[in-house]
Amino acid sequence: MADSRTATKAKPQRRTGVREAAAQATRDSILKSATKVFAKFGYDGGSVEKISKAAKSYDRMIYYYFGSKEGLFIAVLEGIYQRMDDAEAAIALDASRPVEALTEVIRFVLGYYRKNPEFVTLLNTENLHKGRHISKSLRAREYSSRAVAIIAEILASGSAQGLFRKDLVARDIYLLIASTGYFYTSNRHTLTAFLGEPLESPKAVTHWEDFVIETLLRTVRADDIQDNTPPHDEDTTKWQKSQPAQSRARSS
Repeated sequence: MADSRTATKAKPQRRTGVREAAAQATRDSILKSATKVFAKFGYDGGSVEKISKAAKSYDRMIYYYFGSKEGLFIAVLEGIYQRMDDAEAAIALDASRPVEALTEVIRFVLGYYRKNPEFVTLLNTENLHKGRHISKSLRAREYSSRAVAIIAEILASGSAQGLFRKDLVARDIYLLIASTGYFYTSNRHTLTAFLGEPLESPKAVTHWEDFVIETLLRTVRADDIQDNTPPHDEDTTKWQKSQPAQSRARSS
C-alpha cells in the first residue's frame, strides 16, 4: 500500500489539443455556413445573424474569429479560391505533352465551374461590389499565380517543341479559358431561355467543352503546324439537329 505521506497527486493535464480542435471545428463550421448563406443571399443579405444560426453558433464567435462580417466574407472568398487551386494542383499534368496537358487544364476549369455553382455565384456577388473585398485579401494573388504558372510551363514546353506559338502570354490563355467556363455557367439559365436550347444538358455541355478545346488549341498552335482537326461545324450541325424544331429556329 502506498505511503499517503509520500504519494503525490498527479497534476491535471491541460487539454490544449482538444480545445484547439474544437476551435478549428467552430471556425470551419462558420466558414461553411457563411459560404452557403452568402451564395444564397449575397453580401448585403447574408447577415451575421443568419450565418451564426446556420452554423449553430453565436454572433460573437464570428467577430472573435473573423473580426467583422467583411473579414468573414473575405475568408469565404479566399476559401473558394484555395479549393479550386488545390483541385487544380492535384491534376496529373505532363508538360512534356503540351497538347494533352492544355486539354486537361481546359476540361478541369470548365468542369470545376459547372460542378461548383456556389463558386460562380460568390464571384458574381463580389463583382457586383467591384471586387472591393477580395482586393483586401493578402492571399488571393498566390492562388491565381499557380494557375498562370501551370499554363506558362505548358506553353513553354509546346513552344520548345515547335507545337505552340512563341508569342503567347500565359495570363491571356488563362483568361480565355476562365471566361469560356465562367460565362457559360453563370449565364446558363438566361442563355437557355434566350437561345431556346438546353445548355445544361449533357450533350450541350460536351459540345461546348469540345468547341472550347478546339478553339484554344487552334489559338496556341504554331502557324506552320498542319491542322488535321475535323471542322467543328459538323458536330454543331449534328447537335442542333437533335434539338426541338422551335429551339433550332430561335438559335438560327
